[in-house]
Amino acid sequence: MKSAKINTNEIEANAQDDYSLDKVPRDKRTMGWFSVTNIAFGIATAIFYFQMGSVMALQFGAMNAIISATYAIIVAGILGTFIAYLSAKSGMNVNLLSRGGGFGYIGASLTSFIYATNFIMYCAFEGLILVSAIHTFFPVIPEWALIVFFGALVIPLNWFGIKQLDKLQKWSLPIFGIFLITAIVVSFYKPSGYEGAFWTYMPEGVEVGGKALLMCIGMHHGIMGLTALLASDYARFLKPKDTKLGSLAIGFIPQIFCFGVMGGLGIWFGVRLGDPNPGVYIVLLLGMGGALFTLLTQLRINVTNVYSASLSLSNFFENIFKFTPGRRFWVVVSGISAILLMLGGIVDHLDTAMTFQGVFLLAWAAILVTDAMVVKKMLKIGPNFYEARQEFLYKWNPVGVLSLVVASGLGTIAALGYMGSFLESTAAFFSAILAAILTVGIAIITKGKYYTHSMPEDIHDDDRIA
Repeated sequence: MKSAKINTNEIEANAQDDYSLDKVPRDKRTMGWFSVTNIAFGIATAIFYFQMGSVMALQFGAMNAIISATYAIIVAGILGTFIAYLSAKSGMNVNLLSRGGGFGYIGASLTSFIYATNFIMYCAFEGLILVSAIHTFFPVIPEWALIVFFGALVIPLNWFGIKQLDKLQKWSLPIFGIFLITAIVVSFYKPSGYEGAFWTYMPEGVEVGGKALLMCIGMHHGIMGLTALLASDYARFLKPKDTKLGSLAIGFIPQIFCFGVMGGLGIWFGVRLGDPNPGVYIVLLLGMGGALFTLLTQLRINVTNVYSASLSLSNFFENIFKFTPGRRFWVVVSGISAILLMLGGIVDHLDTAMTFQGVFLLAWAAILVTDAMVVKKMLKIGPNFYEARQEFLYKWNPVGVLSLVVASGLGTIAALGYMGSFLESTAAFFSAILAAILTVGIAIITKGKYYTHSMPEDIHDDDRIA
């Protein structure tokens, strides 16, 4: 048996760096479930969910958008709860969980890099909504200048890590609530472009269910995996006594607000005002207040996007290239990358990006949950804990790597329409189910051989999942 070697300097560096390269020690898991949920809640207040609801309602009908939102809350909430629980138990985010959760330390690096690109792309999408709102109110300011300014603004807001994010989200939440209620009240006094109840709106030739519903579900798949996986970046700081309640809160509350409240309001605004772009209609409703509201919501979401991207990039470059400049370096890289994507017009490829992100991210989430709950807990295959240190791990574990490659590959083929219209719209869900099946099958075949090549002796009993 090889015992663990704990490098004090490395632990201290990680403490200042939000533990981007190591698990959070038990004595550092000191945040209550409400504070952690509040930070995760930052993603739920993004105006992007307004836009999704508005686009779905105007293109595919309000009822189809509502049914799809309900589906998204249930599926993403379940996945998010399980992932938050695993993160709270182990003190690791999904990048580190993946190392001992079926991928190996090099295999997990690949997921970390793709995960980081997802957050950077969403940072660009969200940033462009903000730029659109400000430019509508101040057309004299060039869009490129707004992109550079607001893209760079998230960098200092991320400088001091999780504690700074907690304060930012906590103090900005009441202001967000006031703006949101004001927008709802003002919209009641605006003449509606649709005379009936908003949930009855249906474009000509569209019916409830069928292709239209599948198209809405396909759009939701593009973001569901991200919101579920995101929970791990914050749940790892939960107090051990708050693990169960906190996991449920972090797993479901943001999803309910993302898809239910914000998405539902997007449906309502879109139908009443006849416009799918919240960067435009919020400003029309509230004037300068609308521009400030958009600024607040987009900064809330983009600080979490850049934070998660920086953690993932830290993991990737540490594993592959042994390059460890610190999380703050990757905050700058993430912010600059998002600015370049905005300047390059990434929003023109929104539908395509969301489709393929959904395929990959839902498959990855399904592998992590299946590996923990079925392989480790039920079948007792592999260790009943998570290990992220390279000295104990194989470079590759076929359980996660093969499952992800095959499932996301076939899911991509399905998303391109080569397996029929049904699987084209449900490609992400198809890839997730396939990934779960493959995870169990490959784990049984390999008998858990590639999880660890030596066993650490310093795993706390409360960090074990079975």
